[in-house]
Amino acid sequence: MYSLNALDTAEVVALLQRALTTPVRGLGDLKLSADVELLQEIAEASSGDARAALNTLELAAQLTTGNSDLGVQKSTKDSTINRQAVSDALQRKILLYDKSGEEHYNLISALHKSVRSSDPDAALYWLARMMKAGEDRMYLARRLVRMAIEDIGLADPHAVEQAMACMQTVHFLGIPEGDQALAQLALYLALASKSDAGYQALNLANSVIESTAAAPVPLHLRNAPTRLMKEMGYAKGYKHAHKEVDGVTDMDCMPKALAGTVFYKPSDRGFEKRLQERLEWIKQRRSQIEFERYEE
Repeated sequence: MYSLNALDTAEVVALLQRALTTPVRGLGDLKLSADVELLQEIAEASSGDARAALNTLELAAQLTTGNSDLGVQKSTKDSTINRQAVSDALQRKILLYDKSGEEHYNLISALHKSVRSSDPDAALYWLARMMKAGEDRMYLARRLVRMAIEDIGLADPHAVEQAMACMQTVHFLGIPEGDQALAQLALYLALASKSDAGYQALNLANSVIESTAAAPVPLHLRNAPTRLMKEMGYAKGYKHAHKEVDGVTDMDCMPKALAGTVFYKPSDRGFEKRLQERLEWIKQRRSQIEFERYEE
């Protein structure tokens, strides 16, 4: 296995100079020249990708010679590639990016981890890199929605609302107006309180389901639309929370085999801290109800 690394600027410039002077396989037959500074500009814009740099040089050469293959309608006998030709060829900065390759996943990973690490500047940089390279905006919106759920969760319930609103905005406005919505969402998510408690809770629940037998639904949680079901004990002992004091019952809704199992453990960050307090109050209230029933 070979690991391919990006070339440095000097190496790319050397390749460009060789391409200018090599006949047949290069541009040598055109007798063109270019200042080293311009070649360095092309090299830097290529981000170490020799193929991208050579493509830019070839386009600049075609612009200089008036080649009509690319629809250029000017004619010139100038043998020097000038700054305007290079600027036109670049059009925009060429970024190291391949939507189907490793760098695609490296960049989205960098964006995700920057958001998770509450670094808004880094999040904005990686997002801008991907947008500048032509990434599908709806793909970016979907990934940001996932971050809102996976890394922020109930620490800031508004994060998902913001993410879904951003997705609709991007779909409605398109490029480039929708890009600002993506940037705004990335900043919001990076600055939001973080918690993966909900994400971990689902993983734990899935793990328990996969490692234990499928427990039957307790009879008191089943509906009893027929007399036979009622005679079998369906719905017997069910307590309607809305009819209880404080809307809380001491009824156990877990299968007996999993009684007392805890999946969700809220963090002490953001809104989830209030949920933690609410959960603790519910536990205390249930204990109080059990004690009062025992006293009776």
